[in-house]
Amino acid sequence: MENSSSLPSDGGKRRQRVQSAETGMTILKALARLGGAASLTAIAAEAGENAAKVHRYLSSLTYEGLVAQHPATQHYHLGPEAVRIGLAALRQCDPVRMGESALLRLRESLRVTCFIAVMGNMGPTVMRMEEPSLPVTVNIRPGSVLPLLWSASGQAFLAFSDDEALQNTARAEYEAAAPEQRSLVGGSDPVQGLRQQVRGQGCAIVRDTLLAGISAVAAPVFDARGHVSAVLTALGASNGFDARPGGSICPRVVEEAAAISAAMGYAPPA
Repeated sequence: MENSSSLPSDGGKRRQRVQSAETGMTILKALARLGGAASLTAIAAEAGENAAKVHRYLSSLTYEGLVAQHPATQHYHLGPEAVRIGLAALRQCDPVRMGESALLRLRESLRVTCFIAVMGNMGPTVMRMEEPSLPVTVNIRPGSVLPLLWSASGQAFLAFSDDEALQNTARAEYEAAAPEQRSLVGGSDPVQGLRQQVRGQGCAIVRDTLLAGISAVAAPVFDARGHVSAVLTALGASNGFDARPGGSICPRVVEEAAAISAAMGYAPPA
């Protein structure tokens, strides 16, 4: 009769199942990182496992519909169940909803007004806004449409998007502006110069540009495809608002925007 002490305990069996699930997920994520289709050898190398072990797990994942194998090339690719899971996740990727906790954290930690804007038909549009207990009086509310060149939110959309139509809109906005306003954006090509400046800073910064006495910083939120889906903005009275690129506010806004992007499925380029 086998000694009961040599048999795996219930806790040991549970741990084995957890380890198996972790290995399966590691292999599935390795396949995703390889673009969703790859050979057994490539998947094993990416997952850091031996090919025989990976083959066993791929067989199980294939049985569950998470992976499929091309009959001609024998390469593995994401299966229909993985596609369904991905689509369900994408349907939940609402940057406004996913950014609610970031707005609350910024409001409480920095004591600033903050909001999330998306690109609407008329331009950057404020969707969700949080204000501290002693808010700065600004004529911005949910539904407000902001300019591209004179607002931090607009500049962030403009700088981190490669949409040519958006750049043309910004040029038209520049041409329609008063001379004193144009002087705030210099250079032979003001739009491209501004885009380069904002990209270099990692965030958009405006001081008394859109509203007198008000400064703001804004950072982009990217979706899984790397497109700007929203912009996270913080603003406050210029005399008490640290708008320096390396100050107390910009890094926090950039950090929170990056966290929303990660939750949206965005992976920054290496």
